[in-house]
Amino acid sequence: MENKPQQNEPMIRKKRGFQVRRILTIVTMIAALFAGIWAVTTNWSDSESKRSNPIRTGAEAPDFTAVNSKGEQVRLSDYRGRAVMINFWASWCTPCVREMPLVHDLAQQNANNVETLFVNVGESKGTINEFMKSHQFDFPVIIDAAGKVSSLYRITGLPATMVIDRSGQFRHILLGELTEDIPLQQWLKESM
Repeated sequence: MENKPQQNEPMIRKKRGFQVRRILTIVTMIAALFAGIWAVTTNWSDSESKRSNPIRTGAEAPDFTAVNSKGEQVRLSDYRGRAVMINFWASWCTPCVREMPLVHDLAQQNANNVETLFVNVGESKGTINEFMKSHQFDFPVIIDAAGKVSSLYRITGLPATMVIDRSGQFRHILLGELTEDIPLQQWLKESM
């Protein structure tokens, strides 16, 4: 009888070793699962907080540097001390095309006191130049083909027009088409 327990001893050790490895594997899998859940949750909450904290009136306008259709570098912070109107648009956007003459007229009327930045979203320089020529516009347009500026400003639809005061804060934000009944002229005066 003494031999039987000794013969079973290696079998028992094997069984225990298997059980220990199995427990370690389960613990490792649970830890990996929790680490994955934590990473996804953290990443989701960061992007969710960015989305749920939209650009709003009174907030400071994010600075950006971009190149316009005339090859000039444009930096928003260079206009600090002046009111700025930013208009996000694209040539395929029907409301953008409809509002462009009105925005352009207001920009010209207020040129001494307001800097107007036209930002084309997602189109090439050639497409922009073709549109400008066919509509007889000659103002410079910021080329945002990759969407960096529009993403920074959290633009999700076009057109969008923002008025920034002399201290660099958003005074008015219009998401959608500018029409004659919207008091943009008054907004510009308030921002000077």
